[in-house]
Amino acid sequence: MSTCQSKAALAMPNYITMRRLNLIDTHLAMMLPYVASAFGTFLLRQTFRPVPRELEEAAAMDGCGPLRTLWHVFIPLARPTLVAYGLVSVSYHWNNFFWPMVVTNTPDTRPLTVGLALFAKAVEGGSDWALVTAGTVIVILPLLALFLIFQRQFISSFMHSGFK
Repeated sequence: MSTCQSKAALAMPNYITMRRLNLIDTHLAMMLPYVASAFGTFLLRQTFRPVPRELEEAAAMDGCGPLRTLWHVFIPLARPTLVAYGLVSVSYHWNNFFWPMVVTNTPDTRPLTVGLALFAKAVEGGSDWALVTAGTVIVILPLLALFLIFQRQFISSFMHSGFK
């Protein structure tokens, strides 16, 4: 099954769930189906797998509970991986057109990328490509800023990923 077909197959159950939760035409409805992913779960499993058990035992001996151990031991070790996954996930979903078009009804709740695509098609007699290009630059600026801010963690995650 192609990626497009799998997205279409999941759209109807997701839409029904969002409608039952009264979230249609909200930003939360666009984000909620992507909160958990198999790739994210696998990536974090691979990140936490080589962590020595002794760190968890030492935290328990110091009086840390499970949540405090997670927050003070495991999360700092996984920070580069979390940043890299966050950047990749945000950039992938930033360019998603299908689900936001399904779950939104008004231009106020649509993401910038969908609005830009609709703007490029909405002009009669052809598109004003100078405006579309300027809009595209404005749309990619947040992603570029995020990458530049977290560049060190992004590169570090690949250096410590275990790929040889």
